[in-house]
Parts: sequence; structure tokens; C-alpha cells
Amino acid sequence: MLKVSMAANPIGNPVEHDLQHDIETVQRIAAVPAILDVVCRATGMGFAAIARVTNDRWIACQVLDNIAFGLPPGGELKVETTLCHEVRQHHEVIAIDNVAEDTKYCDHYTPRLYGLQSYISVPIITSDGRFFGTLCAIDPNPHAVNNPQIIGTFTLFAELVAHHLDAEDRIEAAEHRADDTAATSLLREQFIAVLGHDLRNPLAAIDGGVRMLGTIHTDPKSVRILRLMSESIGRMGGLIDNLMDFARGRLGGGIRLTKSKEERIEPLLAQVVNEIKAGHPDHQIDMRFDLSEAVDVDRARLAQLFSNLLGNAITHGDIAKPIVVDAQIEGGHFNLAVTNGGQPIAPQTMERLFQPFHRGEETSLQGLGLGLYIAAQIAEAHGGRIEVESGSDETRFTFRMPLN
Repeated sequence: MLKVSMAANPIGNPVEHDLQHDIETVQRIAAVPAILDVVCRATGMGFAAIARVTNDRWIACQVLDNIAFGLPPGGELKVETTLCHEVRQHHEVIAIDNVAEDTKYCDHYTPRLYGLQSYISVPIITSDGRFFGTLCAIDPNPHAVNNPQIIGTFTLFAELVAHHLDAEDRIEAAEHRADDTAATSLLREQFIAVLGHDLRNPLAAIDGGVRMLGTIHTDPKSVRILRLMSESIGRMGGLIDNLMDFARGRLGGGIRLTKSKEERIEPLLAQVVNEIKAGHPDHQIDMRFDLSEAVDVDRARLAQLFSNLLGNAITHGDIAKPIVVDAQIEGGHFNLAVTNGGQPIAPQTMERLFQPFHRGEETSLQGLGLGLYIAAQIAEAHGGRIEVESGSDETRFTFRMPLN
């Protein structure tokens, strides 16, 4: 069984400002939970973490612990007892399939101390060459990790985390140089536009690697793992798309539309519902379509708006009550409504509902809080708006767009 030997600084003691800042920065990266989940699934290992590693500190920024290792985010290990300490010194990957059979590490102090048999640690290095820490995973049982596929996957994820860290540094540097709030906001949004483009490169590399592995490994376990990795890539791509749409809306270009004329949209709406159902099989979604004619819309943008509204209903609605989708033409308007049961939206939340980076207080910190903002921007680009009604039994979001 794995056992933790905690550092002298117990959880709850103050951490130096710069280290605490680094921990909070990693915890704000929406993709990190998915990254840790994928690496555990891909390797079969039970504990994964992103660690901040310095000359004298090892601090867990974010963890996934499926084996009760007992180290929470913010927890510390004595740095000299970790193999990450060696990774920091040499900037080289350490990957061990089976400690008992490894000639270099079979008698090493660290595996004996923590009771581990398999281990992998990859350095996270920012664009200026600064060593931040490691993406690492451990397990009390042997696992095949010392191979190009696993090391390559870890390396790509480490690079993605480094891109986020660089982004935070650049945003903060821009904010320090800004003379007032308006200048700071503009610099942040300009950077987001650049960031969206920059993040596509490592994500495209990961996607290409997954596709390549899919042509090589066809056994059921590999297919399942690659499917999970592809789903995580899709979620990360969605986050990047949201950032780009936010930047376009704020920098003056607005969201551009390519409308399709004389095409029925019922199949498009049904496709979005089916995709959401596939990811959330426990939720019931009822569809009610009454469209007497084709509606001229940007089909991709309408699907994005509709998916965002459905996702919001999934997140905030009562799972015991069905989500109802109504699409109809009435009074010269196209109306698309999504209704979910559950608690009403609080008045203070309603005031900020469509503001960027806003999330309800009762939700987890996954996502960027841009879904409803972008949905409202898409509605506005179509000459329409999104109306909200929230009572004691149900909440309804309605996209209303004039037909002429």
C-alpha cells in the first residue's frame, strides 16, 4: 500500500505568496482535471498530479487520487524524498514500469518510502526555460509507462499546461503595464485572441498522436482509452473556441454568420439533442418541434447556441425532471426554448447571467463561464435575443429571432 510522508509544512500553514499563486494558477486551468483523468486511464495508474517543484519544496497543485494516497491539492512532500527532485535537476523524464525489475531504481529510497512500483514524471518547462514542476503519476502495482506513446502523451500534456502558465504570466505582465481598467481589459482580450491560436498547435499535435495510435492499437482496451482521450481533446477544443468567440465579440469584429437559406433546422436540433444525450444518458430531454417553414440561420452557430443552452440546463437543472425543448414559429418570430426543472435563479445571479466568465455559485469550477455569454452574442448576431424566466418550479431560456 502507498504511504505518504508529509513535509514539515502541514496543510493549512501559509505558503509563500509566489508558490500559492502558482498553485492557484494551475487550479484555474479548466483542462487540468481532464488531463489527470486521461493519464490515469491511459496508464492504469491510480494517482496523478501536477506538482510545483523548487529546490526545497514539492507542492501538489492539482491531484487525481483513486488509490487513497492521501495527498490533497496544496499538500506537500519532502522534496528530497521525491523522484521529481531528480527531474528538476536534470530536466529529463523518469519512467519506471516495475521498480522491482528496474536495475537503476530497484534499491532507490523513494519507491521504498512510498511503496510504489510504477512511476512517471515529466518536466513542465515554460517558454522562457523556467522549470515549473512536473506532471507525474504513481501506482503500487507495475504498469507499462516507459514507452514512446505514454511518454509522448505526458509530454504533450505538460506542454499544454506550460502554455497556460505562460498565458497567465503574459496577462499579468500586461496588467501591470496598463494605466487603467479599460487598458487592462483591452490587453487581456487581445491576448486571449492570440492565446486561442497558440493553444491550437499543441492540441492539434495531441489529436494527431491519438489518431495515429488509433491505427496501430485496435484491442478493446486501447480503443476505449483512445476514445476517452479524443473526448478530452474535444472538450479542450471547445474551450479554445469559446475563448476565440469571446475575443471576436469584445474586439469589435463580432461573431460572423453564414446563413443557410431554405433548409429545415429540425434535424440539426435533433442532432444536438442526441449528442447531449450521449454524454448525459441519465437526463431525459423531450423535443417539441412545430416549424411550418425553413428558418434562415447560421446552422453551426445555432447549434452552438442551442448546445450551450442545453448544457446550462444539464448543469443547473434537477436530474429527476425532464428538460423540454420547444421550437416554433409564432407571431413572425422563430422561438427556441429550453426548460429545466429545479431551483429558481437567484436575483443577484440573474443580473450577471450573460456576463463573460460568470458561473453560478453552486457549480464546480470546470469550464470558463462563457457559454451563456457566447449564446447571447450569437442571438444578437442573428438580430434576436435570449429571454429568461425562472420560477419556483422551472427555468426557461428562450432564443427569439424575427424572421424578417
